Amino acid sequence: MSKILRNTCRTLFKETPTNLKGRKKSSQEWLTRQLKDPYVEKSRLENYRSRSAFKLIEIDDKFKFLRPGNIIIDCGASPGGWTQVAAQRCNADGKDTNSDIGTVVGIDLIRIHPIPGTILLSPMDFTKVSTQEKIQQCLNGKPVDVLMSDMAPNATGVAVLDHERIIDLVVQALRFALQVSRPGGSFLAKIWNGAQMQNLMNELERFYQTVHIVKPPASRKDSAEIYFYCQGFKGLKARPSQ
Repeated sequence: MSKILRNTCRTLFKETPTNLKGRKKSSQEWLTRQLKDPYVEKSRLENYRSRSAFKLIEIDDKFKFLRPGNIIIDCGASPGGWTQVAAQRCNADGKDTNSDIGTVVGIDLIRIHPIPGTILLSPMDFTKVSTQEKIQQCLNGKPVDVLMSDMAPNATGVAVLDHERIIDLVVQALRFALQVSRPGGSFLAKIWNGAQMQNLMNELERFYQTVHIVKPPASRKDSAEIYFYCQGFKGLKARPSQ
C-alpha cells in the first residue's frame, strides 16, 4: 500500500446590505457576498438546499456519471444539496416510471432533513467503521456506481494544516470506495489546493482509468477548493496467497 494510503495523509437584493451594525467585518463580507451571489438565489428558486448543488450539476453535466438506476453514496451530505441532485438524476424516488430506480445514501455529522427517495444516515461519522458497515447494510452489499465526498474539516485558517486534514478525509473516502465500488465506477471528491495534490492524483490514477481536476463555475474563484473526478474504477487485484 502506498504512503498516502498508509498515513492517510436572485440577485434578489442587488444593493449592498446596510443593516449590519454590530456584526464583525467577516460576517458583513460573508452576508454581502451571499446576497450578491446568483447561485444563492438560484438555489432558492430551484429549491436546492445549498448553492453547492450547482457544483455537482455542472460537474455531472460535463461528465454525465449520475444516471437512472445508479447506486450513489454522498459523504458530507448536509444540508443535502448534492443528495437532492443525485436523487433526481438517478431517479431515486421513481417518479420517472420509464427509467430504472436508483439509490442514494447520504451521510453527515450534521443532521440532514428528509429528502424523498433517499437513505440518510445522520448525525453519523463517516470515518467510523460502524458507519461504513451501516452504509453497506443499507445497500444490501450491492456495488456502488458513484461515491462522492464533499466532506471538509472545520477550517483552522492555517492553509497547510487544513489541506492535510481534507486530504485525510478524501483518503478515507477513497479507501471505502475501493471496497464497495463496482468495476467502472466513479469517485468524486473535494479538496483544498495544496502540496499533496500531486501525491493524491498519483494514488487515484492507480485505481481509476481517468482522473480529472475540475473547478466548476459555481465554485467561487477565490476559493481554494477543487474537485477530483475519477472514472473507470479498475477494481482491486487479488493478492497472491501467502
